Amino acid sequence: MMKRIPQKCLTALLVLTTAIQIAVAQSTEINYLSGTGSDHTVNWQFYCTAGSQSGKWTTIPVPSCWELQGFGKYDYGFAKDSLRGKESGFYKYTFQVPASWKGKKVNIVFEGVMTDATVKINGRSAGPVHQGAFYAFKYDISTLLKYGSRNLLEVTVDKHSANPSVNEAERKADFWLFGGIFRPVFLEALPAEHITSVAINARADGDFHAVLKVNAAQQRQVALQLYDKDHQKVGPQIIRSVNAPEIHMDTLYPHIQPWSSEFPNLYQVEISLRNNSQVLHTLRQRIGFRTVEVKQRDGIYVNGVKMKFKGVNRHSFRPETGRTTSKAISIEDVLLIKEMNMNAVRMSHYPPDGHFLDVCDSLGLYVMDELAGWHGNYNTETGTRLVKEMLEHDVNHPSIVFWANGNEGGHNKELDHLFPELDLQQRPVLHPWQLFNGIETQHYREYNYGIGNYENGREIVMPTEFLHGQFDGGHGAGLEDYWDKMWHNPLSAGGFLWDFADQGVVRKDLHDSLDTDHHRGADGIVGPHHEKEGSFFTIKEVWSPIYVERREITPAFDGTFNIENRYAFTNIDQCHFTWQLKKQATATVYNDSIIAPHLKPFEKGTLKLKLPANWQSYDVLYLSAKDPHDKELFTWSFPIVRPAQVTAKMIDTASTGKVTIREQDSLWLVSAADIHLAFNNRSGLLQAVKHGNTIIPFNNGPVLQEGDNNFAGFSYHEEGNKLIITSTFDRKKSYNTLQWTIYPSGIVKMAVQYFPAAYFTSFVGVNFAFPEKEMQAVEYMGSGPYRVWKNRLKGTKFGIWHKAYNNTETGESWNYPEFKGYHANMYWCKFITASQPFTVYTDNESLFLRLFTPAWKTDQWHNYEPIFPSGDLSFMQGISSIGTKTQRNETTGPMGMKNIFYDYEKEPERALQIILYFDFSGK
Repeated sequence: MMKRIPQKCLTALLVLTTAIQIAVAQSTEINYLSGTGSDHTVNWQFYCTAGSQSGKWTTIPVPSCWELQGFGKYDYGFAKDSLRGKESGFYKYTFQVPASWKGKKVNIVFEGVMTDATVKINGRSAGPVHQGAFYAFKYDISTLLKYGSRNLLEVTVDKHSANPSVNEAERKADFWLFGGIFRPVFLEALPAEHITSVAINARADGDFHAVLKVNAAQQRQVALQLYDKDHQKVGPQIIRSVNAPEIHMDTLYPHIQPWSSEFPNLYQVEISLRNNSQVLHTLRQRIGFRTVEVKQRDGIYVNGVKMKFKGVNRHSFRPETGRTTSKAISIEDVLLIKEMNMNAVRMSHYPPDGHFLDVCDSLGLYVMDELAGWHGNYNTETGTRLVKEMLEHDVNHPSIVFWANGNEGGHNKELDHLFPELDLQQRPVLHPWQLFNGIETQHYREYNYGIGNYENGREIVMPTEFLHGQFDGGHGAGLEDYWDKMWHNPLSAGGFLWDFADQGVVRKDLHDSLDTDHHRGADGIVGPHHEKEGSFFTIKEVWSPIYVERREITPAFDGTFNIENRYAFTNIDQCHFTWQLKKQATATVYNDSIIAPHLKPFEKGTLKLKLPANWQSYDVLYLSAKDPHDKELFTWSFPIVRPAQVTAKMIDTASTGKVTIREQDSLWLVSAADIHLAFNNRSGLLQAVKHGNTIIPFNNGPVLQEGDNNFAGFSYHEEGNKLIITSTFDRKKSYNTLQWTIYPSGIVKMAVQYFPAAYFTSFVGVNFAFPEKEMQAVEYMGSGPYRVWKNRLKGTKFGIWHKAYNNTETGESWNYPEFKGYHANMYWCKFITASQPFTVYTDNESLFLRLFTPAWKTDQWHNYEPIFPSGDLSFMQGISSIGTKTQRNETTGPMGMKNIFYDYEKEPERALQIILYFDFSGK
């Protein structure tokens, strides 16, 4: 039996229901015909004219790129015109609109269609064909609708535009090309009298100016109220009479919190169109108060502070959905970008989804929004329409601090005037790749040209694409050199790396394999699914807004670190510091925190740790910093113990027993404990190793790299219970010396003194042979887990790391961290093999471990290709650097140059020395 509802409750419910209905009627009503993104789609009827799954009616999710749904033909922008996919797609969808919408203005809004869109409602044209893929457009379909009954939407989408300039600007560019309704479609219903648009200029000092366009009768009023994040009113309500289609509203908010990437303070503006006390229409707009200024021959200022932009280029992209994304994807991208301590992002090379800009507003990233164009541009008529659409859609986002008119020669200069005319905030307009408006944005220039010559220039320098990160080159490699110049040069405004993520498409026609179009899409700091390569962490350290000066930990260390505040608006006392001492073998730790010092932006100071009395008994010190939002900036590691100390603890050189030696042909056969060794008695090289009856295929070393491999004059002798095999330093026969010491425990010590072959050399060290197929994993103490290059040493952490073997090729496969390559600061390494493990220790500091050689990439761009030593496993004192797609390694800065060694006198005391200990016991 139902209970009767009291009358007063029914009255309250009726009042609430009426209030909700009035509020809905007053606001713009939105009704999605498609889904809202890649994570929410709606099936429409679909017919593809060519390529896969063509020639039949079926269904397709909307929004989507039809190639990623198995239709049509995949295209990268460099394809020959005769090979391009030029298929069309026919879409149908039926929908209803409420009868209550009659008398309202109803628009159909397309957020993005690739590329030409012809729209019909109930068989009648909605308006002219829209050409241009990345721009939101709308049609007023009020007179075409059947209210309260079913309506038919038909859209014809031509992937290849009938407008040649659109194809030049969009479809011959250096990125994947798709087709389809790839962004959402919705209806918006506005009251007959309504606010058409609002543009706002909210400055950092609280000065506020809004321009409203209205469709309303005379003698109406508009009222404006500002709210903070807690929806508390800020300042009084402003009311103006409607006496023209355009209304200006000005005021000052004296105690406003400005917006910046560090503190993305947002407010909401609520604007109402009224007929006295009756609200006709309400519009809400989220804004931030911030000011952008370009001061010629000085810099780019945000909120009065000269800015260094730490940016990256970002495509709207996912492997499974192409250009169709979602708000969740936007959040993930922005969080990853900020995790690298970046403060800026460039939209390459087209405007993004609106939700990406929303997330940049709320989480804090400076944005360069860009009109499409790459070595080709829109004609003036088409470009004028698209610039207007872009600015109408994006203009109020506080995150946008630049507009870009095309890229790399894709600039139609006749469009430049539109940006200041349509932008109330008067944001700077750039021509990426050119000098324009006093800002040099040249791409990819070598260190000396683009960075080192700042001192000779007069313009503000801000490369919009630098250190092209193809495969493992660029990005972190060279960044430390570049950033040192950028940070200290007053005319530098920073720059933008190319680019954020590898663009690998999941190819339905290739059994769902990932395709980066060879080298073209493999430019990312992260992989297609955001796998982090080594450069991710290098960037994170180099671009940390708290700079920690290098410090060697000696017995005299008093806990003091020199630091610098590289924030623009944050005081260091708003950040948080913790630190840890750790014993690696036992995982024993000592944790503590430290009060952050009061350091204003750009000031230097110190951190002082209160060390325990036994701090020297630990192996490593870690120092961590978190920002005011509790996000980690970086964790720096400082080894306390030296390699020789660790080696002395780990190996047995004092045991009793006997070492035997016998000669067989050209070999000395040596046995100790259950270890059996073979040495060539002329070259001194290790030829074979056995533990009991188990062969350990580690041999043919040490072979010197880029040095005269002329050990000579070998002899052996006993010293106590040790056996020593040694060569002779002889100016006529051999400058280099090799000594083997075999201990009764079976431990083998190698000591090499050598001279590099040249003053400039790519690498120096010693090599051994080991079959790659026998390697299963390594465990090592050193800096890791990521590999390094000579010009990319930062971003690692000192510790004990375990790495399973993989054959990952950066940008072609994404099982990171890569196994092959150079690994820094080796103390010891245990090689886990198919036969049995063996371990190598060292007394040397700053020794590099080299694990095999990554495959040479069969690609047209070889600037980035590093070189590796001969042999399979190496122990190096100098390693090679890596270049980028557009630069050789030596042009990325001093760290990219070859190693320099003074060897002209070749005196023994000037020789380099490597000391290794080998434990073949399998422990």
